[in-house]
Amino acid sequence: MRQSHLFILCVILFSACGKSGVDQASGDVVVRVKDRTFTRGEIDGLIPKGISSADSLIRAEAIVKKWAIDVLTDDAAYQNMGDDKAEIDRLVNEYRRSLMRYRYQERIIRDKVSATISDYDQVKYYEENKPQFILSENLIKGLFIKVPAGAPGLENVRKWYVSDSEESLEKIEKYGIRNAIIYDYFYDHWVNFDEVMAKIPQRLSNPTRFLMTNHHLEVSDSTHVYFLNISDKSLISGVAPFDYVKSRIHEILVNKRKIEYLRVFGENLYRDAVKNGTVKFITE
Repeated sequence: MRQSHLFILCVILFSACGKSGVDQASGDVVVRVKDRTFTRGEIDGLIPKGISSADSLIRAEAIVKKWAIDVLTDDAAYQNMGDDKAEIDRLVNEYRRSLMRYRYQERIIRDKVSATISDYDQVKYYEENKPQFILSENLIKGLFIKVPAGAPGLENVRKWYVSDSEESLEKIEKYGIRNAIIYDYFYDHWVNFDEVMAKIPQRLSNPTRFLMTNHHLEVSDSTHVYFLNISDKSLISGVAPFDYVKSRIHEILVNKRKIEYLRVFGENLYRDAVKNGTVKFITE
């Protein structure tokens, strides 16, 4: 019996080989259980790409069988729930309404509340709540480049990477494109110092102390040379830079304002509905 099912699936699933791409994309029905159907397109979407035809058929058979069992179980459960059926329907409908309200409110908040938060609001909150933004890691800005030990022009790299001039940056960028294994430019944003050091074969006993007294680092091993220029730093246990926590502050302000916004929104919605007769009070 199992072999006959597998053969039927083989015929159904691969009979489209000679059809046009438009026909295959339409999602032909493979199996029907009462008023519910399962299409070739749905099954294909659940089968991993790149497996053999034989494995695809085995997967397809298992997928179709599970789908049919789920549908039959759903139907049996619904038919035999008795009085619980009405309660389940009520809960499903309530969940649907709740989900729609949530999605709608999230859209309002994204479009309305977020737009009202200015840079001034964010800076003000940052200045008034700095103890909330104490760093648990060291941050740096700068540049990191890893090149093969035999790469040409290393003496030039040693001059360029310690300079913040526009000319040096252009030269080292062009050099990095041609020769670097890794070229990380982060003069314009903060990165975790430990994550950068994980790419360099040197362990620092005290990273914070190193950052307090150093702006550059060059390390070599038998195969590569590693150059790190640190243009700015923000040390652990200090207050995080504003631009590092700006997006976090924005989320904090959105969460603070959305409760009040939704309260006012609901009050206005109710007031207008009473005024225009959508909400009617029945008196006898």
